[in-house]
Amino acid sequence: MSKALSVDLRERVVAAIAAGSSCRAAAVRFGVSAASAVRWVALVREAGSVAPGPLGGDRRSAQIEAHAALILRLVDQKSDIT
Repeated sequence: MSKALSVDLRERVVAAIAAGSSCRAAAVRFGVSAASAVRWVALVREAGSVAPGPLGGDRRSAQIEAHAALILRLVDQKSDIT
């Protein structure tokens, strides 16, 4: 599983951009992708922080739960549906 880059690195990249460096130049200087630099600057504008969001976890059960009534009704109609 991947790990988020450190908050310290993110803050240094954003500070370099705020000081006048372009996103691409700051990315090259700190060894990160230009896309990451752009995302981190946008994150600071939107959330006020460069802290990473949660990684991993369950992302599918909400989709299944949205259809729970249909699934349960189908199982009741034919118990060996699985």
